[in-house]
Amino acid sequence: MSSLAVVFDFDDTLVPDSTTRLLRAHGIDPQQFWESLKPLVRAGYDPTLAFLNSLLDLVGDGKPLGRLTNKALGEFGASLNKSFFPGLPGLFKDLKAAAAKSKVEIEFYVISGGLQEVIEGTEPIQKHFTRVYGCQLDEQDGVLRRIKRCITFTEKTRYLFEISKGITPEQARRNPYVVNKDVPEDRRPIPFKNIIYVGDGLTDIPCFSLLMKWPKGAGVAFGVFNPADESSARRAFLEFLKTERVLSMHRPAYRKADELGALLRAAVAARCTGIQVERGQAE
Repeated sequence: MSSLAVVFDFDDTLVPDSTTRLLRAHGIDPQQFWESLKPLVRAGYDPTLAFLNSLLDLVGDGKPLGRLTNKALGEFGASLNKSFFPGLPGLFKDLKAAAAKSKVEIEFYVISGGLQEVIEGTEPIQKHFTRVYGCQLDEQDGVLRRIKRCITFTEKTRYLFEISKGITPEQARRNPYVVNKDVPEDRRPIPFKNIIYVGDGLTDIPCFSLLMKWPKGAGVAFGVFNPADESSARRAFLEFLKTERVLSMHRPAYRKADELGALLRAAVAARCTGIQVERGQAE
């Protein structure tokens, strides 16, 4: 029996950029930090690896981030609980109620290039997620030292496939290549047509394209942008709308009367109706 999934990016989609806030909380100039990544990227570093390595360079005795641990990252995540964009966490409750009315199971996920421990610290919204897929850091001698998992642009699509095929993190740890197992769409727990994706950045484009263009119209993708930021608006038009990578673009607001909030509720209701029809045809 097919389920429905709503998948979100995290930073600038559900909350303002959490890494920027983490840096600022430790007296680090965020703009200077992000600018420092550009030479690394030009030298061939993957942008996410450049970010994670540069972050780890700030960890340790006498360094700006001090003896940073995963526990501390989770506690920082809890400090973001009053920073959710409007309409959260109420959106999750409304979507669950709409799906329950149609007797459709709905699940929520996060796939993010941000830090998983920070995301999981945001308990009022995290508790609604079936799973969170984010970058992970490993501790050594009681301090963060190494990169455990790095979620880059196309790596995000891996987790869409895991969600679609019903692969659990435990199964993926035992066999990282299980995601490549061929499972026909009509036999997947959550086929792509039952996935709704919400994201804000260039790192989300592979997921947008996977759902919207391969095959055409398989799923639904909504883009998020900041109307007050000229560069964000320009990117929304040139990279997302003009190329038909998303259905539409909106500011990150999730109340019933907000554009994105209303459309997400409508998209879930429409897909639930579609699932009901498919069930009737199969009987």
